[in-house]
Amino acid sequence: MKFRSFCCLQISLAILFLLSVDSAAQRNQDFLQCLTINSHSNSSIAKVIFTPSNSSYTNVLQAAIQNLRFSSPSTPKPRVIVTPVDASQIQNVIYCSKKYGMEIRIRSGGHDFEGLSYVSQVPFVLLDMINLRSIDVDATSATAWVGAGATLGELYYGISQKSKTLGFGAGLWSNVGITGFLSGGGYGMMRRKYGLAADNVIDARMIDVNGKILDRKSMGEDLFWAIRGGGGSSFGVILSWKINLAPVPNLVTVFRVTRTLEQNATNIFHRFQVAAPQFPKDLDIRCYISSVLSNSSPRADKRTVSIIFESLFLGRASTLLQVMQQNFPELGLVREDCSEVSWIRSTPFFSNLSVTTSPEILINRNALPKSPFKGTSDFVQQPIPIDGLNGLWDILYKVAPSSATLQITPWGGRMYEISESAIPFPHRAGNLYMINMGVILDTDVTARLQWMQSLYQYFTPYVSKSPRAAYVNYNDLDFGVNNQQGKTTYAVASRWGKKYFKNNFDRLIKVKSKVDPGNFFKHEQSIPPL
Repeated sequence: MKFRSFCCLQISLAILFLLSVDSAAQRNQDFLQCLTINSHSNSSIAKVIFTPSNSSYTNVLQAAIQNLRFSSPSTPKPRVIVTPVDASQIQNVIYCSKKYGMEIRIRSGGHDFEGLSYVSQVPFVLLDMINLRSIDVDATSATAWVGAGATLGELYYGISQKSKTLGFGAGLWSNVGITGFLSGGGYGMMRRKYGLAADNVIDARMIDVNGKILDRKSMGEDLFWAIRGGGGSSFGVILSWKINLAPVPNLVTVFRVTRTLEQNATNIFHRFQVAAPQFPKDLDIRCYISSVLSNSSPRADKRTVSIIFESLFLGRASTLLQVMQQNFPELGLVREDCSEVSWIRSTPFFSNLSVTTSPEILINRNALPKSPFKGTSDFVQQPIPIDGLNGLWDILYKVAPSSATLQITPWGGRMYEISESAIPFPHRAGNLYMINMGVILDTDVTARLQWMQSLYQYFTPYVSKSPRAAYVNYNDLDFGVNNQQGKTTYAVASRWGKKYFKNNFDRLIKVKSKVDPGNFFKHEQSIPPL
């Protein structure tokens, strides 16, 4: 009798599995049919739809996966990829996804640390914005409209084709997508002069959950506030952004110099923590800290800590040297370290390329290397003391040379002048610098993830508190995740939401509750409705 019951149970489970497979296949078919039926042109919609049976599906999916940690065969894949060429196709995807219960993930550049723009644990459609990347620069008004699928490099290059004395204070890596960047706040080498990229957004076009196309006037100031730093994918599909461009001189100065522990790097960095936020607004210096091998190291394992100081100065080298002598002589900068170039020629330099690299590389989306990695972030409000730095160097020695990097980005200047509530990004006055911690997961994955946790724990006495803060564009699912059935409580969401947005999180929830009360646009760390 027990054997018969067991067999019946197995048969029942097998039938349920087959029915669920058939149901999923039918839902996919119904969704695709819905896209075709509701399209203005069957032939045009067919050109932008990719399913796993399509020979181009894998190439389209892999093209913008920047974190190779999420490119494995076991990573959940979209049932359908749509690469729209106009707003009507996006409206169609929203309508059909709602009708057939398909979740949408929206990808512009694919740089989100946890792959949330192209990975989901539930059946989903990938809306890839790569075809919507027009750039319309008006040099007279110093503004530009930028399509949601454009990269930072494409924007920089587009600006340079219209003006030699205009730029935009966006990010370092040229293949980063503009929409994810702006909708998280977005910082770059001119933030101390002009603030965050999102501080300079003056209009936007988006499609809401009802398929309506909105601009700043029709969406209202609350929603416009929310998408500039609160994560645009929580509220709808961004079509384009209007930004204020920034004046830049004909020549700027860049440098990249390295100091090791044997070259007094500990004391130099200790001084840097206080000096960098006080630099003139025209000067930005950031650091990359890692453990490397060096023949000059006195250690038996030949390990040392290397600190790369990388800078943009909005002026000539002679002036920069005077500023450095007055504000940061400890670095020992000399004229031979400096290169004077146009602003557009400085932008490849901050993608870790040579200063002689042609700006044309900015429009090559495949020019920069990719790797599997884990990253997270924090903010420092008091200088880490010497003994704290020495302990940090010991932590870095516990992971393979050159496999982990701390990226140090100082605040100050304009970043201190803008209110915490001006946009959802709240990390302003009171922060000396931001830390971006990253480790490459090309081998020893479990051990390196554990090392990352130990690094994060080590920083506890030295970083932000109540709440311990983080940058939303460096999303980290270790902070907590939403219930994917849409039943996330405020307490659960606050575990990560307060880290990213502090008190602005409550206002973001109110906006979400108004514009998307059914929580259609969602992911593991999207803003939930009340």
